[in-house]
Amino acid sequence: MERFRTRFEVLDERFRRVNGDEWTECLWTGGRWLEGPAWFPAGRYLVFSDIPNDRLLRWDQTTGAVGVFRQPAGYANGHTVDRRGRLVSCEQSRRRVTRTEADGTDTVLADRWQGKRLNSPNDVVEHSDGSIWFTDPSYGIDSDYEGHRAESEIGGNHVYRVDPHDGAVHRVADDFGQPNGLAFSPDESRLYVVDTRAKHLRRFTVTEDGTLRGGDVFATCDAGSFDGVRLDDAGRVWVAAHDGLHCFDPDGTLLGKLHLPEVVANFTFGGPQRNHLWICASSSLYGLRVNVNGARYPGW
Repeated sequence: MERFRTRFEVLDERFRRVNGDEWTECLWTGGRWLEGPAWFPAGRYLVFSDIPNDRLLRWDQTTGAVGVFRQPAGYANGHTVDRRGRLVSCEQSRRRVTRTEADGTDTVLADRWQGKRLNSPNDVVEHSDGSIWFTDPSYGIDSDYEGHRAESEIGGNHVYRVDPHDGAVHRVADDFGQPNGLAFSPDESRLYVVDTRAKHLRRFTVTEDGTLRGGDVFATCDAGSFDGVRLDDAGRVWVAAHDGLHCFDPDGTLLGKLHLPEVVANFTFGGPQRNHLWICASSSLYGLRVNVNGARYPGW
């Protein structure tokens, strides 16, 4: 197992107390473009996507082994684990969001909006009310590299919410270039959504009826473009970028960076105390333990 010295770059004094393992481990390498890590606490394993190879991989924390979890996988991108321990996936080539049930069958949660096929769902989160929120850029239909080339039926790249009661798909934001990673604040009052084309992160207010207000730019990327986003339990916002993870205070200040040797696509907090970072960066999966904890959301 290769490792390198962990490098936290302090840009604001408030970040100086954020640190972790002296060494960051490269847990596995050999993918084409890794994405969507999802942590299963009961089994102590991580599922993540290798999109161009059309497969999901599984890393076992107890043994360090990596194997194929599912192939073909619909060129799946982002994932989440819902509050019942089920995998929810964004399948780019099948242009749908699915849930894997306990018996291994798939339930389609969303594949159309107003009768038109989705573009290529990208990333997904669950709200404590059971609703599923996801982004739908065009990456999976732009070429055959991460899906299947096709024309957009919708004609735009939007953010959607799946109603937990009737399964209806509602568009909640329609002014994005390429919406990508998304995450709720710890109290679910705010939703952060990356626009990769615009190279920034926006912050919305979540209303009681499941709609969004606001959407001002919260942060702009100074190293390539943003991708995946997660929050810690102090409300700090961590975002994947070309040089690693960028950490922002809730007031929008860039506090510091965790540098990685490859372009970071996505990451997640996991482990019994939610203080392990597992990071999908280009062709490799990286891991380290930090002294901050991922956000604990209502209902967990």
